[in-house]
Amino acid sequence: MIDNTIFQNKTAAYYTLGCKLNFAETSSIGRQLANSGIVKAEKGQKADICVINTCSVTELADKKCRQAIRKMINQHPDAFVIVTGCYAQLKPETIADIEGVDLVLGSEQKLDVLQYLDNIEKKEHGVIETSKTTHIKTFVPSCSADDRTRYFLKVQDGCDYFCSYCTIPFARGRSRNGSINDLVSQAQGVVAEGGKEIVLTGVNIGDFGQTTEESFFELVKALDEVEGIERFRISSIEPNLLTDEIIDFVAHSKRFAPHFHIPLQAGSDEVLKLMKRKYDTKLFKHKIEKIKTVIPDAFIGVDVIVGVRGETDEYFADSIKFIDSLNISQLHVFTYSERPGTQALKIDYVVDPKAKHTRSKTLLDISDQKLRLFYESQIGTSRKVLFENTRHGKMMHGFTENYVKLYAPFNSKLVNKVITVEVGEYNNEELAMQAIY
Repeated sequence: MIDNTIFQNKTAAYYTLGCKLNFAETSSIGRQLANSGIVKAEKGQKADICVINTCSVTELADKKCRQAIRKMINQHPDAFVIVTGCYAQLKPETIADIEGVDLVLGSEQKLDVLQYLDNIEKKEHGVIETSKTTHIKTFVPSCSADDRTRYFLKVQDGCDYFCSYCTIPFARGRSRNGSINDLVSQAQGVVAEGGKEIVLTGVNIGDFGQTTEESFFELVKALDEVEGIERFRISSIEPNLLTDEIIDFVAHSKRFAPHFHIPLQAGSDEVLKLMKRKYDTKLFKHKIEKIKTVIPDAFIGVDVIVGVRGETDEYFADSIKFIDSLNISQLHVFTYSERPGTQALKIDYVVDPKAKHTRSKTLLDISDQKLRLFYESQIGTSRKVLFENTRHGKMMHGFTENYVKLYAPFNSKLVNKVITVEVGEYNNEELAMQAIY
């Protein structure tokens, strides 16, 4: 039993790297500490406790984590420093060796941080508390609000797919999830806080139901009945798990936004096989065509990884041709990074770093073209926009249900309200379309 008196008048600072799931989990850690009397440090204030929630999706992410840890230690030299997250799970010794780190918590421990805080005195060397990946089985709910009015609801964690290039199953464990009843209750809690939009997050959310014998489609239908939420968004979902019945439901749902984020990773069937993905380009194309048939104005974001081992010039050319043929709205381009312990390291063909850079630029150019075409197709349409509370000079921004970014003169009365507007022309300075109302 932790004596909460040790936390009296203590402050905490938080730093999160990586995905929206990490941000939701940091928020949950913050609530735990707050419930024990620890106040969030003000900007510029020296904190008594620092929590750094890390990412390890690429080698660059690892480097950024180490930089962030050292930066937090420099900014808060006397703080008790806790490092958690995917990098902490995969490389705990590396982190513990950083001077100033006191506690390293793995994926199974991160959301029960108080259990490990019997005192907050500085250590001579970082203490490691992690579990083997096979022992990471607990699902801990998390829900956070960002600075812009959206909430992120964690519905699932872990992954059973073991793609050849990916370390996430080793960092987060096997697929597991909360129950539909509990997640509906959390969504109702967001309503009570005045939230209007919820993004469903997880590692492989389409795999929802592994631990509760429910399905993602059943979750979607249940959440659609939550009164008070204006819109739900489905974050990244595998194409083989995005069923036609889900697409059809979203097309006629009360609250689910016409917005999909689908990882492609490569537009070459040969490369998809090397990646050990669970679909081919034919299935992916069907999903895009299905969405556009029943929801013509849907926004479709697509993840692509460039420069993976085995991606020859010929295969990349196939990828470009395929991606060009897709009626999508935007690409999220990632450069392949070698990850220790992955099966991809057994593939002989290695892409030159300069080629990776060139390929990335090619895809980003395609993305810019597709996004501009999608935005232009929305000019003159009537859309519902949720304006954010952040001021950008004299303007404010918000997103339509189909994820078109709009701007308008700042008006505090419109913040966190959904209003109907007409989509105007694109403004290069605002990087958004004009909202006319």
